[in-house]
Amino acid sequence: MYNFFVDGSARTDNGFIIDGKDYNHICNVLRMQVGDTFLVSCEGMSSLCRLAQVHKESVVAEIVEENYRNTELPVRFYLFQGLPKGDKMELIIQKTVELGVAGIIPVEMSRCIMKLDEKKKKTRKERWQSIAESAAKQSKRNVVPEVCDVLTYKQAIEKAAEMDVFLLPYENELGMAETKRALSRIKEGMSVGILVGPEGGFDNKEVELAREIGAFVISLGNRILRAETAAITAVAMGMLHVEMNMEGDE
Repeated sequence: MYNFFVDGSARTDNGFIIDGKDYNHICNVLRMQVGDTFLVSCEGMSSLCRLAQVHKESVVAEIVEENYRNTELPVRFYLFQGLPKGDKMELIIQKTVELGVAGIIPVEMSRCIMKLDEKKKKTRKERWQSIAESAAKQSKRNVVPEVCDVLTYKQAIEKAAEMDVFLLPYENELGMAETKRALSRIKEGMSVGILVGPEGGFDNKEVELAREIGAFVISLGNRILRAETAAITAVAMGMLHVEMNMEGDE
């Protein structure tokens, strides 16, 4: 079932007005007909809707069932990702949005190969946000996670320090004991920051600075993972912990 995101201005008494690129997608790409059903997500809530009317530049989606499905995690995970080279960031954004992250913060780190000037930061952010929206639609999210501005490492850990739990997966950390302890601290309603390094990993000073502000330095296992694999694994680990321990059996 297709999913479309709108803001509060699109809401009517019993439905939504959809225009712009989503109107084009509904009418000219998907070629939907009156009576077809789809999801509309607005301000954190998804509704099951039917296509009621088709106009020249907009369609009317009539609500069949409000608050149809809540797909958001009861914990807010924020991925702080050291800038990887090439288009790896696109894969990281796509997969971690599917897994349930609340936001993604790109980070400039000492071992980052990719260097972005201000113009490229703006254009990359627009591209990354578009990928986040597409992934949110595909995975039936209730919200589109925000891809934030690129931060320096100092700015990133200051922001991560505001989280209830701050995790730093590190290739030189041995054993899973600290990983288990860190996961056990995650409770419903919390915010959790996960800081993943670029291809070159973390500089020792970066790890120590994170420790000083309370980061749990954890292991993702005995194997050395690529940057994109580490990001996906760390978020998936958190997501599975939450859904297995906080959602209950249905």
